[in-house]
Amino acid sequence: MLRFGPVLAIALLTGPIFCGLIAVVLPAFGYLPAIGGHEFSLQPFADLFARPGLLRSCLISLGSGLITTAISLSVVALFIAGWSGTRTFTRLQHVISPLLSVPHAAAAFGLAFLIAPSGWLVRLVSPELTGITRPPDVLIPNDPYGLSLTLGLVVKEIPFLMLVALAALPQVQPRRSTYVASSLGYGKTAGFLFAVWPRIYRQIRLAVYAVISYASSVVDVAIILGPERPSSLAVRLVGWMDDPDLALRFEASAGALLQLGVTLATLVIWFGLERLAGWIMRTQVIAGRRFSKDAPVRALGLGLSSLAAFSVFAGLFILALWSVAGFWAFPDALPQALALKSWQRSLPSIGGPFQTTIVIGVVATLLAVAITLICLERESRIGRDGGSRALLLVYIPLIVPQASFLFGLQFFFLTIGLDASYVGLVLVHLIFVLPYVFLSLSDPWRAFDPRYANLARSLGSSENRIFWRIRLPILLRAILAAAAVGFAVSIGQYLPTILIGAGRLPTITTEAVALASGGDRRVIGVYAFVQMVLPFLGFLIAVIVPAILFRNRRNLWASS
Repeated sequence: MLRFGPVLAIALLTGPIFCGLIAVVLPAFGYLPAIGGHEFSLQPFADLFARPGLLRSCLISLGSGLITTAISLSVVALFIAGWSGTRTFTRLQHVISPLLSVPHAAAAFGLAFLIAPSGWLVRLVSPELTGITRPPDVLIPNDPYGLSLTLGLVVKEIPFLMLVALAALPQVQPRRSTYVASSLGYGKTAGFLFAVWPRIYRQIRLAVYAVISYASSVVDVAIILGPERPSSLAVRLVGWMDDPDLALRFEASAGALLQLGVTLATLVIWFGLERLAGWIMRTQVIAGRRFSKDAPVRALGLGLSSLAAFSVFAGLFILALWSVAGFWAFPDALPQALALKSWQRSLPSIGGPFQTTIVIGVVATLLAVAITLICLERESRIGRDGGSRALLLVYIPLIVPQASFLFGLQFFFLTIGLDASYVGLVLVHLIFVLPYVFLSLSDPWRAFDPRYANLARSLGSSENRIFWRIRLPILLRAILAAAAVGFAVSIGQYLPTILIGAGRLPTITTEAVALASGGDRRVIGVYAFVQMVLPFLGFLIAVIVPAILFRNRRNLWASS
């Protein structure tokens, strides 16, 4: 069975994307006999380019991808460079790590409740400091330039890039390089950026590209925080695909290819920025710039990282507060009373989406964990040659924008009868859950001390017995943590659920995003709070289960 693990993983990661792209390309050029397209034509592109505001939508998507990635990566680089190895670094690392489990939509709602004209930040300083007694007439969020959208993406991508960079940090042995740089007179930040960061970046480059792809094609966060007239390109694509006029499917397919082109253009521009940044760093080194006085830069890195963490935590607190708020007039900082009326009103309708969320998330996560274990166990037995190397394709679902192939995948699933079914929804969630589970578990698995297995073999244990009785118990905590990450990813899937579920299998996320246009903060708070709690429960289980199982084996608990 192990020999088929990499093949199955590669098929799941690339097959649906290939089928989806094919099913998008044909309608984009006018060929879709099911709705009357019998000849190839460029008319869908002509109709698409005639859409008003299309260029602005593309620029919003391109700008959010570039700016989000640039700010997030800069903050992570400055913080790690200025504070690695310090107690402050360890403390903030522990604070930021849990933020990875917060779905993007929940974080976006929390940020919207913070920065809105009637949001909590304005309430905290009004009317004493501002003299404001009514919410100011300012378009925040949903500003026309996408600034709120970019901010919402930045506060969520900083934790992701931080954890990816921290995973790569031990592999580059930063202490030796920073000691040498310090002995040559370089400041702590400059020495790290010149000597260590280029090696870290080479290892996290694919993760950075994944951030670019997501930020340039995101739908749920763009609906909550992004501009509306015109919206980002991905949001407009969803509207065209959901239109009752089937003729718009041709135009939507052409738009999906345009979205792929926008994302590719963003990646190409970023590639050029990489070269520019490398050239600037080399010129600074050649010029002998030491930047020994770097206290302001270090403070900036710490301040921005702390601000990102505070924004998410404060937003989640406001979500929870709104879900139980009674009468809350502006500019009061706190509601006058707390009540459970919003929960009582929402519970009858939340049961169905809650059940769908749990079922899809658990099944997709279990499948992803099983496939990942098969692949990694095969790698442990025969090495990393051959098929296992092809698992670098794990990044493909993260880099190819969802909107560019999910529309076609919807056509394909409709043809084979998997649309609006639990099987189809599990399969499409698995496409995005599997990469995160594999990336989360691969490093702990490869760091497993081989001496345990060698000792077991010397005592006559088979490879299967070593897997079940040694590797799995020791790595149980890492496996459960990877499963918790996968479950959180499944909960946060919006566009795959909307398209493949055809609106008939709603989840907590799809219902929460649908409420974004309603303006009822109390009901939004209920749904967003539930969406936030579910991933937290997954990580809580990942901590509690090893603690219970290994309560009498402290060393095994710690090693797992």
